[in-house]
Amino acid sequence: MELWALFQTFFIIGLLSFGGGYAMIPVIAHQVEAHKWMTNSDFTDIIAVAGMSPGPIGTNSAIFVGYRVEGLLGAVAATAGMTLPSFLIIIAVAAFFAKMNENRYVQAAFYGLRPAVTGLILYGAVRFADSNGMIGSGFDMQTIVAFVIFAGSLVALLYYKIHPLRLIIVAGLVGMAVYG
Repeated sequence: MELWALFQTFFIIGLLSFGGGYAMIPVIAHQVEAHKWMTNSDFTDIIAVAGMSPGPIGTNSAIFVGYRVEGLLGAVAATAGMTLPSFLIIIAVAAFFAKMNENRYVQAAFYGLRPAVTGLILYGAVRFADSNGMIGSGFDMQTIVAFVIFAGSLVALLYYKIHPLRLIIVAGLVGMAVYG
């Protein structure tokens, strides 16, 4: 029965979530919590690994959640649920894209969706920071180090255009040195 719940949950997420994997994270987190599939801390760890793994973070998250809940079959069910709606929608959109792209109502809808998707991504980042103790937990040494890593990462990405893979490796090494 959990296999069906995994498929159904991730199918709905895949069908109704817009803006890519990072915008899906709060939706996935809500469903994981609602189904009591794992703790918020465990989910945060999964998101960290899913973000560092090759491929889309939403699909990677589905794979990890499904595997955690029901093993290999759970991973397959969650992945199928997550990817099937996109596959079907992209096939349909591709058939009519030229006509839809020039429609002023479609263009207007996309302009409206962009800020909402940005808000979803920001919400996911804030929730992720909160679950890692970076918000509202006071200023102990661990929180200060986490903020320094965050700020350094942001500066490295925005101003120095450091490749994200290098950043992940350096942040992991810093984490090992500080927390290990």
